[in-house]
Amino acid sequence: MLPAQGPSGRKLRICGIRTSWNTVGDGEFFCPGCGGVLDAGATLKTLDRDEYNCALCAAGYQPTLDEMVEVTFTVNPRVRKIAAHSPETLPFIEYCRQIFWGSGMDLPENLEQHFDDFAVEALELPAGEKALVSLQLPAEFIIVFEPVTHAAQFIDVQGEPTRERQQLSLIYNKIQAPVGTMTLRPGPLRLSLDNQTDVRVLPSVFIAAEALHHLIGKRKPFLTAKRMLTNQTFRDVYKADNLNIDQRLKITSLTFLFTDLKGSTALYERVGDLVAFDLVRAHFHALLEIIASEKGAVVKTIGDAVMATFVKPEHALAAGLRMRAAMEALNAERGTKDLVVKIGIHEGPCLAVMLNERQDYFGQTVNIAARVQGLSTSHAIHITGPVIDAPAVAAILDKAAITPIQKQAALRGIADKIVVYEIP
Repeated sequence: MLPAQGPSGRKLRICGIRTSWNTVGDGEFFCPGCGGVLDAGATLKTLDRDEYNCALCAAGYQPTLDEMVEVTFTVNPRVRKIAAHSPETLPFIEYCRQIFWGSGMDLPENLEQHFDDFAVEALELPAGEKALVSLQLPAEFIIVFEPVTHAAQFIDVQGEPTRERQQLSLIYNKIQAPVGTMTLRPGPLRLSLDNQTDVRVLPSVFIAAEALHHLIGKRKPFLTAKRMLTNQTFRDVYKADNLNIDQRLKITSLTFLFTDLKGSTALYERVGDLVAFDLVRAHFHALLEIIASEKGAVVKTIGDAVMATFVKPEHALAAGLRMRAAMEALNAERGTKDLVVKIGIHEGPCLAVMLNERQDYFGQTVNIAARVQGLSTSHAIHITGPVIDAPAVAAILDKAAITPIQKQAALRGIADKIVVYEIP
């Protein structure tokens, strides 16, 4: 929400993706406090700042891919021209709806009527033009906001009313000036506006009260970059074109699943290369199909091992249980017990990076997930505390009548023992 009495911190959301020939992706860097777009780019590669600042909320935050990066698509102008392709022609209300606010905003159809509840003034100022606006300031916290340049001036209107005309001059240019707060008294204000940019600007005067807070407080689901990177089709199409090699993008929570085929070397020795190859290929086919169907994505395969990611822990556990059942089914078909898959699942923060010319992940969460997988000696699945603490994971275990076995485990490269749970 916006400040009612002055500037306050707000989180940040950012989005960017390149799409196929008949659509175009829009990289919209936006703030969840006000829902306004802060910057724009065509791909995740444009996400190159350590911090993004929102003038309307007077805050800056480090970007993460969880809730701060939204992926949006729109039709390519070569296919069909829409109003949003020419934002400089949109009326103020439609500019706010289609350009300034992100698609995660749940805006009403009668947006103009809602604006009437908190907007004192709104005008269109062409490039290079100036304007004088006379206002009567109420005893409220006022925001003079311009959505095109994303500039804001806070006015704390308080004290005894005055009849003397107060003065305020604002200049709009391409320089992102710090957000300022000034104190004025209730009464007449002469607002001088100077547009020194080469585009139209849309300065407006808002009362930062309940009506505005209510409007910008409504949200609806949107596609995050984390979810997009955990989509198998996206990873297949954009294997090496997601990030720059020097980018390190934070993810606050991602679930990793590691598998490995137990005794694969002995399997090759026992049944021969041709038979073993067919078995391993069938094993991979089953695992990869399950990962994709459970809303996950394969990051990479290493020998007989698989590294996969999931947005939510319950999806990873559901995949793990299905993998175990799939191996049992393959063994039953062949009348053997050759395919034994070891599975480990862990959830936590990580970095999205580029490694070996493909999008990968780095961090202690990844290390722990790989080590937890190594604890399994048979068809058992091992999961960690953050995974089992997810309510949906507990629901899956209850429904399957599975009682996890808690134990302490020492993991290679990890200083302290951690609590893990075996899913028998």
